[in-house]
Amino acid sequence: MDDFLLNFFSLDILREASPILIDGLISTLLLSALVVPIGIVGGIILGVASTIRNPWLRYPIAAWVDLFRALPPLVLLVFVYAGLPFAGIEVNAWQAVAIGFFLNTGAYYGEIIRAGIESVPAGQSEAARAIGLSRFQTMRLVVLPQAIRNVLPDLVSNTLEVVKLTSIASVVALPELLFQARQAQSVTYNATPIMAAAIAYFILLWPVVRLLSRLENKQLAGRR
Repeated sequence: MDDFLLNFFSLDILREASPILIDGLISTLLLSALVVPIGIVGGIILGVASTIRNPWLRYPIAAWVDLFRALPPLVLLVFVYAGLPFAGIEVNAWQAVAIGFFLNTGAYYGEIIRAGIESVPAGQSEAARAIGLSRFQTMRLVVLPQAIRNVLPDLVSNTLEVVKLTSIASVVALPELLFQARQAQSVTYNATPIMAAAIAYFILLWPVVRLLSRLENKQLAGRR
């Protein structure tokens, strides 16, 4: 038992590693604050565009969504970071992560929002148009608010996964929490920094998990 505590929960190692772990946690929070909004914006654009009945627009968007949902995000991130420079487009780690997450998470958010839009009764749009609202106003003021409310648990669940997915940013040497924990582990030859990172992720995401459970229960109760 002593060996287990020494190798996984050493307070001395934790004190030594805490400065870079805190830096990594800050980077993870900043990264989440970047990729979640751009993913949601991309999702709204794709979700709304995918409901347009013009096949010249709808089918390419469907192919776009399928492509970036099927590509592993790790492969996509490496391609953006290492591949774009060969096309003459230089990107740093933060820009590569922003582009990769916009493409990947935007596709997932887009499918969720599309489902939400389709869940809104057509009569809502017809009534809005009847009182003189434009298509844009109808979508922005009538359809989207209801659509987002209908799929809010799914949006929160996807956001939870996106925050956890930020750990892959370590492959482009972005110093997020997992990257810093692995750096500390390689120096100390001790798993305590990894365990500390896991606990930090739990503390960060547990409130979101509880919020998701409440939203799911509320939505289930509303259907009864």
